[in-house]
Amino acid sequence: MQSFSFTITHAPGDARFMRTGVIKTPHGEIKTPAFIPVGTQAAMKALTVDMMHGVEAQALLSNAYHLYIQPGHELIRKAGGIHRFMNWNKPVVTDSGGFQVLSLGSGYKKTIEMTAAVATENTKKSARHAFVDEDGVTFKSHRDGSLHKFTPEVSMNIQNGIGADICFAFDELTSLIDPYDYQVEALERTRRWAIRSLDEWKRLRETTENYQALFGVIQGANYEDLRRKAAQDIGAMDFDGFGIGGAIEKSQLGQIVRWVNEELPANKPKHLLGISEPSDIFAAVEQGVDTFDCVAPTREARNGAIYTHGGRYSVRRAEHKEGFIPLEEGCECYVCQNYSRAYLHHLFKAKEMLAATLASYHNEWFTIRLVEKIRQAIESDTYDAFKAEFIAKYYAK
Repeated sequence: MQSFSFTITHAPGDARFMRTGVIKTPHGEIKTPAFIPVGTQAAMKALTVDMMHGVEAQALLSNAYHLYIQPGHELIRKAGGIHRFMNWNKPVVTDSGGFQVLSLGSGYKKTIEMTAAVATENTKKSARHAFVDEDGVTFKSHRDGSLHKFTPEVSMNIQNGIGADICFAFDELTSLIDPYDYQVEALERTRRWAIRSLDEWKRLRETTENYQALFGVIQGANYEDLRRKAAQDIGAMDFDGFGIGGAIEKSQLGQIVRWVNEELPANKPKHLLGISEPSDIFAAVEQGVDTFDCVAPTREARNGAIYTHGGRYSVRRAEHKEGFIPLEEGCECYVCQNYSRAYLHHLFKAKEMLAATLASYHNEWFTIRLVEKIRQAIESDTYDAFKAEFIAKYYAK
């Protein structure tokens, strides 16, 4: 059975947890820190796998919940696993489905970026379609309303069938408006589910050809005592790495990650679920996050938002109608080398599908390059200067 490992290659040794490293999986290496693009349904929206090789993505993340609903993990297993199914020969990560079975029925679609006020407003507008008990979560499919139930054992079997290199234990998503007492209850349930996830994973590994790593998930919302307790409990278990998830007040992201990493084993990789905003990336990396994922680069691209070192802009705006210059001057991506702002402006106005493809390609290139430059800056001990220069320009407006 091919193995999994994580090696720290450079750490500045200051008061931060920042480091670079290498995660080795059966389908290749991930040099960290790394941004992992999200191909929810075993596909990047508007982009082919060849394009993802073009932007030099090191790995992709797919969604266990969505792949369970369509086409089903058993079909993917019959196809030879997700790598063959989607024709991607690099590492693949899958989440447990814990976020989706609760969020899709409860209005928390972008929990990690929420303020409590937004969470409250979303809850008012949403009827709950997911119900938690000790065994797992019963939920309605977002596609047809049919009833399903995820337990730790079910989630492990789904992810095993999909065949990802890195998978996550089943956990309970809480929101920023859930009271403290419920946060405590959910955290303890997540701890028990983590034990069940591990037990089932070890059983499944006995018949699995390639080693699939399993990460435990740290919950606890914005509460320091709960985050630390979760990190202590989950960190003591035999996981290959850890995911930091759940509801996080954005302004506290760096602090919360620090609480967690002060408790977790330093020699195992940490993944932060759902971020791509540059300020969040810097905050997370400084506190020891090795990998992270987010749908934002492609989601925002489909609406015409273009990422540049000078901040974001909408290529749909009238001022770009005669913009016969690249999306970003000096960018070396395929799109900027071959197309103009005027052309993408035209594509969006004409509602051509190619608009989403070209904008998404550029945004993924930008995000992956940013994290690559952060990694290089850490290794060359120029991180602080690089961060200061980037932030000053990106947020100048």
